[in-house]
Amino acid sequence: MSVDRLAAERAIEAFLRAIGRDPDLEPELRGTAARVTAAYVDELCEGYAKDPSSVVRPHLVPHPGAGSTAVVALREVTVTTMCPHHLMPASGVGTIAYAPRDKLVGLGVMAELLDVLAHRLTLQEEIGERVAEVLAVELGARWVACRLVLHHACVSARGERKHGAVAETVAFVGDARDRSEALALVGERA
Repeated sequence: MSVDRLAAERAIEAFLRAIGRDPDLEPELRGTAARVTAAYVDELCEGYAKDPSSVVRPHLVPHPGAGSTAVVALREVTVTTMCPHHLMPASGVGTIAYAPRDKLVGLGVMAELLDVLAHRLTLQEEIGERVAEVLAVELGARWVACRLVLHHACVSARGERKHGAVAETVAFVGDARDRSEALALVGERA
């Protein structure tokens, strides 16, 4: 699906007018439509422009210790996404862990995959599930887990206004026998 920046800018201006604000009369709103469009297209929703598997696949390397019990974990990766229900940000950290078989991928690639899947209008639960699914398929890992701990602006800035509330999700792909090891590694809270 292509992006129509001009239509998006017009829609933002129309929205501002619909809520009683006039970008032509309020200097602080001049250029807001273009800035909002650029923020969404070039940053907040840039993940739509990339195929998650193609982020991982070119960077796979053989695991020199194939058959070992090694585990790879990347913790405290900052992440921001946009709630599709309110178009408000959710931000926090993620942890991604996997038990490799015969392939590895760099830590930076894991972080990039998280960003590609988070920079969309998507639910927190879906981000973790997709990270785990993509890595499981591309790596052929024994198991993959992804934990996200995010503060949602739609919970703190509107409605219930519960500042400090945290949404935590954990996704797991793999053999059920490995689930407790994986969840302990990503730090799931009981």
